[in-house]
Amino acid sequence: MHSDHPPTLPAEYADIEFENNAQRLPLVLCLDISSSMAGQPIQTLNNALAEWTRELHDDVSLSYSVEVAVVTFGGQGVAAWRGPQLLPLGAPVSPFVPAHMFRPPQLAAAGVTLMTEALELSMNIVAARKAELRASGLQYYRPQICLVTDGLPTDATGHLTDSWHRLIPVLADEQQARRFRLYAIGVGGITDRGEQVLRSFAPKFNARLQGFPFRELLQMMSASANAEQKGAGDEVFEKIFSQFKTQRPAWES
Repeated sequence: MHSDHPPTLPAEYADIEFENNAQRLPLVLCLDISSSMAGQPIQTLNNALAEWTRELHDDVSLSYSVEVAVVTFGGQGVAAWRGPQLLPLGAPVSPFVPAHMFRPPQLAAAGVTLMTEALELSMNIVAARKAELRASGLQYYRPQICLVTDGLPTDATGHLTDSWHRLIPVLADEQQARRFRLYAIGVGGITDRGEQVLRSFAPKFNARLQGFPFRELLQMMSASANAEQKGAGDEVFEKIFSQFKTQRPAWES
């Protein structure tokens, strides 16, 4: 009997099914874990991820539609995580986990800022996941990618690079075609030049924030996911984002 199925994967890679055929909303957290995030910043990020995970589980409308994948850059380069599990490069398994089953990875800060490659990986896993959902006859909302960094894109040797310029036309086309919504957030001591990179990536949805307000950032992503489910117009997302930028969490009211 001919089968198109990939070879059987180890049990921990078994596809995690939703309990219903809810419309899916893929969400990628593309996180900078380079050495400049060491100490308090990475601790704050880990704590915020743990808290956000609990809030996601408690949010009935999001927990059964949102699928979460984590991409990191720093440490050993660019990596995708399936919940707390680091996926081997090229593993034939989607990093997306249903929100009600998601557990965050425990992140450590080291290494260089391969931001360009991390964004490319994020776009690739979103495209692959959409293809999987279509093949299964499942509907999906516009995916969200959230890039968070405190620095400038580097190459593998840690030197500043302009390779990120190649992403600008690609991101413009993808956003124009409504293939995903990209948020680009600068935290900590990000420089003017760093902010300029983020503005080039996400002209409408970029921010430069004092400190490391990861908790508010993740709540904004949840608010945005809720708006996506309700079929909100662009002005709603812009309002949610501007409230987040000015650190007025009005979406909680």
